[in-house]
Amino acid sequence: MTAHLNPYLSFRDNAREAMTFYHGVFGGDLSLSTFGEMGQAESPDADKIMHARLETGTGFILMASDTPSEMQYGGGSSISISLSGDDGESLRGYWTALSDGANVIMPMQKQMWGDEFGMLTDKFGVGWMVDIAEPQG
Repeated sequence: MTAHLNPYLSFRDNAREAMTFYHGVFGGDLSLSTFGEMGQAESPDADKIMHARLETGTGFILMASDTPSEMQYGGGSSISISLSGDDGESLRGYWTALSDGANVIMPMQKQMWGDEFGMLTDKFGVGWMVDIAEPQG
């Protein structure tokens, strides 16, 4: 038996749009379930996403939902999602795709510790950090 730590993102009304965007960034399999499909067909939130799951071929799992209208939505976050490793081509591709409409806080560039690193807040308000490890040897 294994355990996984998966980011679970909350949105007000645009979880479908955000997860479709992330599907375009990372590829993989995206499943979307609405509140209506889960027994709340008469709810004003029937067409909103109750649960979304994106699982990529690289093993990333990202989940999300829309916050129901009767619940308070906090927006923003005190966390960022970090992508790191030594596959520079893939990580630069993710960075480029996530940058579409984003607020780039720190451009992707070589850092004093030797890695390439960048930070941004994407067009959905989600913080991302991308770190490409300096090649060893």
